[in-house]
Amino acid sequence: MVDTLKGKVIVSGEAQGEVLTLSEPLSLWGGLNPDTGEIIDRHHPNSGDNVTGKILVMPAGRGSSSASSILLEAVRQHTAPAGIILLETDGILALGAVVAREIYEVNLPVIVLNSTDYEKLGSRQNLHIQQDGTINLYQ
Repeated sequence: MVDTLKGKVIVSGEAQGEVLTLSEPLSLWGGLNPDTGEIIDRHHPNSGDNVTGKILVMPAGRGSSSASSILLEAVRQHTAPAGIILLETDGILALGAVVAREIYEVNLPVIVLNSTDYEKLGSRQNLHIQQDGTINLYQ
């Protein structure tokens, strides 16, 4: 079964992968090890999970403007998520994705969903993000 959702494109790109849903926002600065892709914030509910190649779904980013540089470093190290889906627009994460495109020619989509569609996403689902913000969700 395939559900199709339509998100607001913040940074365009195409990605496919398994969903990793975070129940809380994550600050990449101090919260993500860009060398491994592991969530290292020991106070975060997803501490120990790995974002590498996943579609990272979270309500919003949290914290420092340095998060864009951590995302960029994860792209360089090949440990970044394949795409990011948010409930709220986050300019810091968008900046990291835009710079990754310019420097490394990696298109890491950043999409914002409305709350109804956001609630349809869950871990252990696979999805495909298209350039126009269409998301095909596979059960």
